[in-house]
This record gives sequence, structure tokens and C-alpha cells, in this order.
Amino acid sequence: MTTRLNSYLSFRDTAAPAMAFYQSVFGGNLVSNTFGEFHASEDPAEQDKLMHAELTTPNGMVLMGADTPNSMDLTVGTNHSLSLSGEDEQELRGYWEKLSDSGTVVEPLAQAPWGDSFGMCVDGFGVHWMVNISGPKA
Repeated sequence: MTTRLNSYLSFRDTAAPAMAFYQSVFGGNLVSNTFGEFHASEDPAEQDKLMHAELTTPNGMVLMGADTPNSMDLTVGTNHSLSLSGEDEQELRGYWEKLSDSGTVVEPLAQAPWGDSFGMCVDGFGVHWMVNISGPKA
């Protein structure tokens, strides 16, 4: 698998209907996981919210999205990020180091509940990035 650059949309409480809408527009396969499934939030109000959704269209486009936890800021108009994902750990860690070095680490690059390494940062130009390095195959 090669490294992919994808758009990532953030919502407060409407990721599920939004991603279902985009699936109705573009077609394809939608895979969604809640905060509760990954034990990623202790807030009972967030258990059924989407922690991650990924829509892959028949022509290969990928659109990702999630509900933003109540503890994190969400400003409509800047509610998008760029997501780098793949299996090449050295390549992706190199991107992470360069992107985060000029800005602010929001979530350190570390092992995530789903088994991959994941981190979030804002680069020196204010662009939000997510980096996901695929974990070992089971």
C-alpha cells in the first residue's frame, strides 16, 4: 500500500448523517466506528458518536470524517484536516516530524486503540494534519 493524502471533515454531532449523505452522493463503501467501540472517550454522551468514518468511492476517492469530542474546539469553516496514512513507517514518521516541528502537536504520534500509530498536529501555517501508520497485520 502506498501513502495516501485524504480530506478529513470534522463535525460536532452530525458525522453519521453527513457521511451517509456523502455516500448517497458519491456511492461506495462507508465504514464507521464509534468512540464507544474503541473505548476512546469516557464521556457517556460521546459513546455513539463517530470517532472515524471512511468512505471509499467506486472510482477510488476517499473521504474521511468524525465527530469532534466535546473537549476539543470545533470552528465551522476550519473543520477539515489533511490525513496521511499508509504502511511506510519511516516515510510517515519523517512527514510527521517535519510537519509538527514547525507547529503544535495536538495528539502525539503514538499507538492508538485500533492498533495503528496515530497523531495530530497543526503545522506552522495553521493547517491541521493527521498521520496514521498502519499497525502490524493480525
